[in-house]
Amino acid sequence: MDKLVNADVKELNLLFTGNKKCSTTFRLTNLMHTMSVAVSLTTTNPSIFTFTQQFSIIPPLCTSSFTLNLSKPSNHPPISSPPDTVLVKSTMLPTGKASPEDLRRLFIKPGPHIFKDVTIPISFVGFHVIESLISTSSNVSKTLETAFVLSKAITWCDESEITSLLLPAVTAGNSYVVSSLIDAGADVNKRSPDGESLISLAIRSGDVDTVSVLVESRVLIDHEHDRLLHDAVFANRVDMIEVLCMNYLDLDLDLNSIDFELGQTPVHIAASYGNVEALELLIALGCDVDVADYNGWTAVHCAAVNGHVEAVNLLLSSCKYVKYALDKEKKTAFDLAVENRHIELYDTLHLGDVLCRAARKGDVDVMRKCLAEGARVNAKDQNGWTALHRAAFKGHVEGVKVLLDHGGLVDLVDGSGYTALHRAVEAGHVKVAMMLIAHGAKANMKSLAVPCDLDCFRNCNAVRGKIQRA
Repeated sequence: MDKLVNADVKELNLLFTGNKKCSTTFRLTNLMHTMSVAVSLTTTNPSIFTFTQQFSIIPPLCTSSFTLNLSKPSNHPPISSPPDTVLVKSTMLPTGKASPEDLRRLFIKPGPHIFKDVTIPISFVGFHVIESLISTSSNVSKTLETAFVLSKAITWCDESEITSLLLPAVTAGNSYVVSSLIDAGADVNKRSPDGESLISLAIRSGDVDTVSVLVESRVLIDHEHDRLLHDAVFANRVDMIEVLCMNYLDLDLDLNSIDFELGQTPVHIAASYGNVEALELLIALGCDVDVADYNGWTAVHCAAVNGHVEAVNLLLSSCKYVKYALDKEKKTAFDLAVENRHIELYDTLHLGDVLCRAARKGDVDVMRKCLAEGARVNAKDQNGWTALHRAAFKGHVEGVKVLLDHGGLVDLVDGSGYTALHRAVEAGHVKVAMMLIAHGAKANMKSLAVPCDLDCFRNCNAVRGKIQRA
């Protein structure tokens, strides 16, 4: 005979109730037909678990009940790895009688008379176990231990409890718990008390895996309340934007949807916060950068009022003329930049254009004024032309001199690969060409297709030779 008693359970499940007493009951049956059996109950962690009676006597073929208690109430279940266990030891008791002290002494002495009948693992189960897993760790991972604890705990929850746990799991960004709850039947379309969808909360939690789990679960989008792209863009989470946009047909997602407070699209949000990575992705996806909000602001207005230089440059590279758009107060993005003293934007939004126009007209007074106010002398327009290209092409000697005196670079090339010298020669302006060469412009006309004036070409090389000999 290898054991004297048999347990009615293979594991003990304690329904954890959170800072309250919890216990579970099990039964042991004496397998002996004619003799009483003494039993001893111990746990691997006696500081956590206690028994109503540690020692007992079971008459022949009789069954006795035993209760395992959590000794100290706690907010969190004392889950251990490996799980705590109950060890049931037994020994034959021919007399059928013994005091508790006699039993204690009996089991202290090792020997063949002591049987180790049963080892029973202890599991904490129920709603509060899952709640504790969520609250104690924001990164519950799919380990064997977690999988076992979670699966056991879920089986003791009803459908309403499982659904109610989904909200804190999503908010905490526990993607594995979220996935397990959904598999167990949680309602993914249940909203928070404030009316927010779970996927909106997942985006704000910052966990892209949780967002992916909810998207894959076919969560429904309420277009009157949900602004998923706005939330993802606000967080500057390109990975979440990609997840949402890759599934936008399934989600019935509008890439140019507006919020109801300001009428702003995700592009407006990205521009307002200078979230350049998000802005680049939205533009690549085809979002409209020209659309205006309720105040008449385009995305460029939003970026300009907040001084986001990189965002402004990106938007202008996507649409050259949006900088001239007027809001409801007839203000351009430049006007908003000036009001907020974002000096670094003056050239991009206005002064660069004025400088180029003045260079084309040869208006040196306006050119000097623009340069004094912060215009960048070497800034390029949409065709790659600098102010020096324009002044040289038009043959304005004084204008070229002003630009050179303010740091104009003679060898910058435009979108066609031409320098200001190329443009001067092309238009036949000998004096301008000579001035540029005198300031270091290279006379090698490699990029010039066909010079309009052969004499000009020869004069340029002649002047270059004189400079070199000097």
